[in-house]
Amino acid sequence: MSAASRKRVLILGSTGSIGTSALKVARDLPDRMEIVGMAAATSADLLAQQAAEFPCRHLCLTDPAAAHALKGMVPSSTTVFSGQDGLSDLVRATEADLVLVAIVGTAGLKPALTAIACGCDLAVASKEILVMAGRLVMAAARSRGVRVLPVDSEHNAIFQCLDGRSSTEVRRLILTASGGPFRTWSPEQIAAASLEQALKHPTWNMGRKITIDSATLFNKGLEMIEARWLFDVEMARVDVVVHPQSIVHSMVEFSDSSVLAQLSRSDMCFPIQYAVTYPDRVPNSLAPLDFPSLAKLDFEAPRRDVFPALDLAVRAGTEGGTLPAVFNAANEIAVAAFLDRRIAFPKIWQSVARVMDSHQPSPDDSLDAIIAADSAARLAAARLLSLS
Repeated sequence: MSAASRKRVLILGSTGSIGTSALKVARDLPDRMEIVGMAAATSADLLAQQAAEFPCRHLCLTDPAAAHALKGMVPSSTTVFSGQDGLSDLVRATEADLVLVAIVGTAGLKPALTAIACGCDLAVASKEILVMAGRLVMAAARSRGVRVLPVDSEHNAIFQCLDGRSSTEVRRLILTASGGPFRTWSPEQIAAASLEQALKHPTWNMGRKITIDSATLFNKGLEMIEARWLFDVEMARVDVVVHPQSIVHSMVEFSDSSVLAQLSRSDMCFPIQYAVTYPDRVPNSLAPLDFPSLAKLDFEAPRRDVFPALDLAVRAGTEGGTLPAVFNAANEIAVAAFLDRRIAFPKIWQSVARVMDSHQPSPDDSLDAIIAADSAARLAAARLLSLS
């Protein structure tokens, strides 16, 4: 194994589900992956444990108090950055080959742009980055000649199926969705859904926010917008099919009506490894598929009338400009309110629709315009939910 094939990887969000899966890949493939920096929000104890296993000279906690505590848990030679700006400082300091952005929400946007400016390849697990600023991020990556590698299992599957082919050969990108815990529920049952029921995802073990997004299908709506920018297609060519087994991670239908699909077990280590080792495929300890044990693979159309998030996403992604940032920000506020038990489940999409309706759309998708739209949407959603 040549030294050149070992990538220096910075993980933003190392204590979350994606980050801990990335560290599993690093354990499995030490000759291909060197951890050179890690960041989290508040988990000082866990980040210290990770840094003891994967010694690196640069760490960051965005919570200043937690960062101060971390300094007492790591060697004095370790630089500990803090605050939101500390994420970008960490990116500059590590000189990584690949920056894995696995931070929930919008906090990953600025460090992602910093990574591109530094000439680092970007592995994107935080879909909000491309939802908010897809044109901006992809244009910056092209100008710097860096790769944007998808880590979401669905987008990674499409990336593998395309295998470098032009988007002009694509008829449809078909994202698969598990359907969430309420796939077969009636509208009346969904309207009365509890927090505990919404957090019981049938397939994946994820963080609370993304689990709620899966229950509403907002997660799939965000992925539709992300796919539009990652693969340079219009929203009209991005489709969704429900596949409850979560074995087929997504598909590409080409102009000749042929369809290619990527299949694997439901384990985020698969897409993370492919992003790290790309363009190589290397052996690992992950379990392969046992086709006879699968029994069957089911597919069905999503119930768009029951799960309006998909149509809201199509509207946001088609109009573009600042509206995708509004779509994302309003959803974040609504999900937080639901997690705090302050609103009923249907209020999530109802409030997002109302905030989108009240937004004065702008084609300006500069960073300043996106941040302003994001802030305004958060304020509008918070005000709306406080009155409900």
